[in-house]
Amino acid sequence: MVKQFISNRKFELIGGLVGLLGGFLYWKYVGCVSGTCVIQANWYTMVPYGVLFGVLIGGMFKPKKTKE
Repeated sequence: MVKQFISNRKFELIGGLVGLLGGFLYWKYVGCVSGTCVIQANWYTMVPYGVLFGVLIGGMFKPKKTKE
């Protein structure tokens, strides 16, 4: 069951992992210097947004299923 879930959602999972890393790196190197930015001020608010965007973008690369 878990293997089937992973094989069906591999593009979303890979995109989520890349988004997680991207969100953290964005917070670390770009972020908000003053600390007044709502989303960018803390890593724990920036990383979920990175994961969300990664999953959405990863889902765009999923190949279409064809009917047999």
